[in-house]
Amino acid sequence: MKFPWFHIKKLDLFIIKTFTSNLMGTFLICLFIFIMQLLWRWVDEFVEKGLDFGVLAQFFALGSITLVSQALPLAILLAALMTFGNFGEKLELLAMKAAGIPLFRIMLPLIIYCTVLGGISFYFQNVVSPYAQMKLLTVMYSIKQTSPESEIPEGTFYDRLEGYNIYVEHKDKETGILHNVVIYDMSAGFDNANILVSDSAKIVGTADEKHMILTMYSGEQFSNLTDQQINKKNRPYRRETFSVKEVLIEVDGGFEMKDASFLKGNAASKNIKELEIAIDSLTLSNDSIGLQNWKGVMRSTYRGRTDFDAIDTTFMEKNNLYSIDVDSLYRVSTKQSKLVWKKAQLNKVKQLSVDYDIKHKIMRSLDKDLNKHKISWWEKFTLSVGCLIFFFIGAPLGAIVRKGGLGYPVLISVATFILYYIFNTSGSKMAREGEWQIWYGAWLSTMILAPLGAFFTYQANKDSGIFNSDSIKAFFRMLFAIPEKRHISIKEVIIETPDYANDAVILEELHNEARLYKKVNKLKRLPSINKIFFNEKDNTLDSFNEKLENLIEEMGNSKNRKVIIHLNEFPILAPHATTSPFKRRWLNILSIVIFPIGILIYLRALKFRIRLVKDLIKIESNTKNLINILKKEKLI
Repeated sequence: MKFPWFHIKKLDLFIIKTFTSNLMGTFLICLFIFIMQLLWRWVDEFVEKGLDFGVLAQFFALGSITLVSQALPLAILLAALMTFGNFGEKLELLAMKAAGIPLFRIMLPLIIYCTVLGGISFYFQNVVSPYAQMKLLTVMYSIKQTSPESEIPEGTFYDRLEGYNIYVEHKDKETGILHNVVIYDMSAGFDNANILVSDSAKIVGTADEKHMILTMYSGEQFSNLTDQQINKKNRPYRRETFSVKEVLIEVDGGFEMKDASFLKGNAASKNIKELEIAIDSLTLSNDSIGLQNWKGVMRSTYRGRTDFDAIDTTFMEKNNLYSIDVDSLYRVSTKQSKLVWKKAQLNKVKQLSVDYDIKHKIMRSLDKDLNKHKISWWEKFTLSVGCLIFFFIGAPLGAIVRKGGLGYPVLISVATFILYYIFNTSGSKMAREGEWQIWYGAWLSTMILAPLGAFFTYQANKDSGIFNSDSIKAFFRMLFAIPEKRHISIKEVIIETPDYANDAVILEELHNEARLYKKVNKLKRLPSINKIFFNEKDNTLDSFNEKLENLIEEMGNSKNRKVIIHLNEFPILAPHATTSPFKRRWLNILSIVIFPIGILIYLRALKFRIRLVKDLIKIESNTKNLINILKKEKLI
């Protein structure tokens, strides 16, 4: 008794075994590449730190665990390309199809297999990776703390030095100069906070690695900025302008493993449940801080406002601000009083401007942190789905290309992953900055690659040759109007000799028709938009091309070398390249509406029109020359 599905199950095991062996190799390669990338990012932090082998081993082990979810999709893509490429190259795929097994059925066990891998990837991202990420960040932070002056980032507040918040707009990596520096110095307590602003600064570590000296140039220092109510008569306030100022900051030198508790706020070190709790907390906290900042701005704005609905009216009535006529007081003041008042108000404006700017940057930093948590929540799913998406790109491409090994698969994998990386990075950045919706930025790369995978799967099911070298050459010839040369050679065996007398008559007809077509259609003018996008196909050129090809096919049986040489000089026409690009009229109309596509189609038609003029001139010349050859060789 025969079981028709028995061989199919054996085949499933064979496919899974082949794919698994390829996946193990590609996964190790991809993981190694990502680890090297991580090492290059942090190699400067390891130099001259005196780190022992145990710290480095811990760094690489934890880094490998956190990179599993990123390396797995690329490994699946490369393994799928290699597996189906080998099947195609060794004709195993052809044998499977010849047995009546469709491509989708061949892919089915691996689809289930990659779905399981996507689940494993999700588990790693949600359970294993957050813990490893927190440990890895702890190791990195501990390494950085041996030389914290090199850790201060650009464009965000750095708060890992106890008692200080440092903001640097730009860092010159060659000179080490920091530009546009803002420091919140709260080392003496929050009530005695100082704000230091400078055009530039430089950090130098001391020899004992216990302190670092921050030298600031061309700046100002503001003290006691806690009370910003402008109606207070006696408010403690001090402003200092300096050309050079040194700030001594205590640091903890030498390598020592730090406590990881402060890193629990990092989005990458949380699972889905923790991210959801953090998102709710951060949303509430940011809204509260934003509301308090808004109220502070309303209270400390100049008195001449008229939109009292936006201001706390109780505050206005309590301080009798409605009854003060500032203009009249200013007019009766002495010149010296006016000057003092102007300077005082200018200092207050500068003070408030600096404070508002810092609050704005803090709010942007808080919003970015919230967006990072939201993006991290979505990435738990996008990277898992990416395993399946990359398989649906790799498997059909392997079946189409039919090339195994590490040649074509690596090239295609790298190109696809670069495309994925560009869209994923761009989407995440735009979402983090608040320019796009979070879900849209997180799913952008998946939304672009999923239709690509569906297209490749469809083409592979049709046994398409879109990536064959001949198909690629034909595509570029069609796109850029590159002419193709004929290759006619003298045949060793000729069954039927050409009728040269009849051929001479046809040559004369072709000569006249080419001249007439060129004259009637006015090919030397710019092509008509109406003819390209709204008219039907030109059948006149079809019949002309058919007559030409039939003649060349018949005369190709000639034993005369001169005749064969002149036949090779006839151009290969593209009859429909100068008319409507699509068979359906509505597609032609739609293509002209879509701005860039319409222009490209018109330019392509113009290029083919110029080529057609040259081809018709060549046909006119060749027909006359060939008739003369037939006469000279006494064939007619």
